[in-house]
Amino acid sequence: MTAALTGALRRHWLLALLVLAGLVLRIITQLAYRPALLYIDSFRYLDDVGVFHPGGINPVGYEWFLWPLLGIGGLAGVAVVQHLLGIGLGIGVYVLLRRFGVREWLAALAAAPVLLDAYQLQIEQLIMSDLLFQVLLLVAVYLLCWWGPPTPKVAAAAGGVLALSVMVRSVGLTLVLPAAVFVLLAAGLRPREGWRPRLVAAGALVAGFGALVLVYALYGALVAGKFGVGGSGGGGVLFGRAAVVANCDELDLTREEQLLCPDEPRERREKIGIDFYLHLWDVQANVDKLLPEGMDVNAAQRSLTREVVLNQPLDIAVGVVGDFLKGFAPTRTQAVGDVPLDRWQFQLDHPMYAPDWYAQEWAELYDGVGLRADPELTSFLRGYQLGGGYTPGLLLGGALLLATAAVLGAGRARRSGLRAVTLLPAGLVTTSLLTASVMEFSWRYQLPGLVLIPLAGALGATAIFGRPEAVRSTPRSTPSEECQMLTTFPDEVDRDALEEYASRYSEHRFAPVVVLIAAYNEEESIGEVIDAIPDRSCGLDVDTLVVVDGAKDRTAEVSLEHGAHTCVAPNNRGQGAALRLGYRLAAQRGARYVITTDADGQYDISELPKLLEPLIEGRADFVSGSRRLGSNERPALIRRIGTYVFAWVVSALTRQRITDTSFGFRGMRVEVPNSVTLRQPQYQSSELLVGLLSHGYRALEQPMRMLQRTAGKSKKGSSFSYGYRYAEVVLGTWWRERRSTGRAGAPAVERVSERPAAVGD
Repeated sequence: MTAALTGALRRHWLLALLVLAGLVLRIITQLAYRPALLYIDSFRYLDDVGVFHPGGINPVGYEWFLWPLLGIGGLAGVAVVQHLLGIGLGIGVYVLLRRFGVREWLAALAAAPVLLDAYQLQIEQLIMSDLLFQVLLLVAVYLLCWWGPPTPKVAAAAGGVLALSVMVRSVGLTLVLPAAVFVLLAAGLRPREGWRPRLVAAGALVAGFGALVLVYALYGALVAGKFGVGGSGGGGVLFGRAAVVANCDELDLTREEQLLCPDEPRERREKIGIDFYLHLWDVQANVDKLLPEGMDVNAAQRSLTREVVLNQPLDIAVGVVGDFLKGFAPTRTQAVGDVPLDRWQFQLDHPMYAPDWYAQEWAELYDGVGLRADPELTSFLRGYQLGGGYTPGLLLGGALLLATAAVLGAGRARRSGLRAVTLLPAGLVTTSLLTASVMEFSWRYQLPGLVLIPLAGALGATAIFGRPEAVRSTPRSTPSEECQMLTTFPDEVDRDALEEYASRYSEHRFAPVVVLIAAYNEEESIGEVIDAIPDRSCGLDVDTLVVVDGAKDRTAEVSLEHGAHTCVAPNNRGQGAALRLGYRLAAQRGARYVITTDADGQYDISELPKLLEPLIEGRADFVSGSRRLGSNERPALIRRIGTYVFAWVVSALTRQRITDTSFGFRGMRVEVPNSVTLRQPQYQSSELLVGLLSHGYRALEQPMRMLQRTAGKSKKGSSFSYGYRYAEVVLGTWWRERRSTGRAGAPAVERVSERPAAVGD
């Protein structure tokens, strides 16, 4: 367990540092403002906990979240849970990006905004619904894209999560649109199975979303006499904006509408701000004082808003677009009429948005103590926030533009398999920010962007720029954490194969484990091999990928019939070239581990856990079976001698104990074969082994069985010619890597275990 944790921290050190910094900042925030921060809306939520009245301005979803937490840990407990969820958001962004092949450093940087941004810290300390809204959006993204194009069941579940987001913040009502578009396009513009499955899945998402929203709306109608999901008031989200820009003297208004149309000049109204007019008539005292008795205020608000929208659409549109763009300003600024920025900034004292006695009463009720602030800690947090401890809007805007370019197919995005998955977070966050801007601008409403915009930007960057197609001239002295592509990749055959694969599977993402089979004229045996591969192993999902190396028989058809993902190279080039293509495809489409096996049935697939467990636990980067440590059914004498000889040669050259250099049942982290120079079209097993040991990767051998071929015949040729070429590759690779590592400095290498512990020990 300790070794696995150490290995994980070593591989993901940048994320670990960011998480640690985020945790420290959250502890300081928790200690600075105890037991929690309370805002205007906080009192509405607290007052309704246990009542869950759906007729107010805010939906009651956040109150459901508060209810059990307040009973267990009070206001402080809610803040602690929200801070932990904030850390979880950062880790969730990182894990999702790594799932799609984004490099560790870029994935960690994408997680940094939500982990370190002071405005995020402040909202987590507040008793407010925004953090829960962010969490639900990321959960919906996970559901929709983690397993590839979503099935109807998964889509319906995601629709339900989006419906829950509406019950937390009504701005989520529009998010079903980009989600449905993603489900339709998740399998590409030309889905291999046709449009019907995509339409069914999109319909399931809309149905799951609509059903829950309808239930909530009916609950509102039955309990409060108000069919809806809450919002900014009876006039709808546009009333405040309409009131600010309305040309009251020029519009043909009814008496009731005229009473609601502000008397102040437009310049004065813009200074007062949208928020004032948005909530003016939510206060019953204002209605009683300023309007005739019995007047239907909500109906008058709606009709006035409609008149302004129809007659002054440009004024409305300019205001909405302007407020949308404010979120991408270089610094946090406040324009005239905006919701005050300091509401979302740390203050030196505990801010009060209600009479002191009232606010203190809530703290004493749930925590037994009053509201208090630590001056030294609040001063530190305020200095951190005002001194640049936030994500610049220009950076977020650039990331969103990058995601947009990827969705449109810029650079290498068309072949990346990432366009649709980039569209999902980009579409959700754009829709969320635009919907909020329709009502008014507030920096609080920009917070979903801290989660989804960096996520979309990192995906977009990976899609556009891909991975370098050539390794560096100077080899690394430590194992590469990047999927560097090979100097010989891709050639024209590779490109044709990848294009054909993309047309068949569109943007499908692989499971964490991919069993890779290079096959040439193996129609008799490959079906049985594929059928034996499990769907899960060691707790991880498993996919099968067959690279058909220019076969002349029905190998490709049989592979497809047995459910394997199949990539067809039009020309026969050799097993090494086919595996190299498979390594590239696995890395591009999100696999974490690659297992290689042969199509002839000579390896026992039930021994798969022996390969996977050391990789998952972080004990090795590369694991190979060994027939010498295990067994070999009826081995040919010459081949058996060759196994011993080449094991001795490689052991002598690399100064590590190797017992079997050509066992084809192997497992590795997906980065390993893509960061080692592989040029051999056929004898790749020794080239890979010698290369990865020279690069400092940790290798491990496990005892395994070598079975008899189930069908077909070997394609290795005579034993002597095969042995000669094999020796040539071993010595040539060693000499090439020796010269390179000699220039770069000898890497520290963990010795290959001669007698590894049994799996599970």
